[in-house]
Amino acid sequence: MRIRSAAPSDAALLPAFILQEGANPWNWLPEDGVRQTAAQLASGEVAGVVLEAEGELLGVMLYCRADHYPAYRPSSIPPEQAAYVIEAVVSRRLAGQGWGSRLLLAACARLAEEGARWVCADRHEENAGSAGMMRKAGFAVLGAFEDERRNHGSRRTAVCGRYLDPASVTTACS
Repeated sequence: MRIRSAAPSDAALLPAFILQEGANPWNWLPEDGVRQTAAQLASGEVAGVVLEAEGELLGVMLYCRADHYPAYRPSSIPPEQAAYVIEAVVSRRLAGQGWGSRLLLAACARLAEEGARWVCADRHEENAGSAGMMRKAGFAVLGAFEDERRNHGSRRTAVCGRYLDPASVTTACS
């Protein structure tokens, strides 16, 4: 298996993969939003990393340079150095094997190389799998809020973030 940069040509495969492998009660995956994010990868507005083996897509981490949660961004970081993780999905066959956190670390390394110094992501506050992935990749919970998108459990979204430093973010990524 290898982690590589997502290519615009990956955009055609991503919606079906994300909607099939990412669907669970904790994730909010509107089909139109997933398709829009894939289109943004094709146009270069969004970037990411993918996990593949023998040409089969097994995971994806998509991100953009945006200050999605400015209230949680440290004041020492300017908005143009912020990033946001949009999608994080690993094949169910690989669940619990650490591939999500490896993909997230690879995304963090790419963002740091591009000059980002802060990245945030969100998840259902009770999503234990996502929480573990983020924690292993150095993210900390910054806060949580009631979220009308959520219709399961606490119905709250947790915002997580971490500083990015090119010297300290390492990963095996080709």
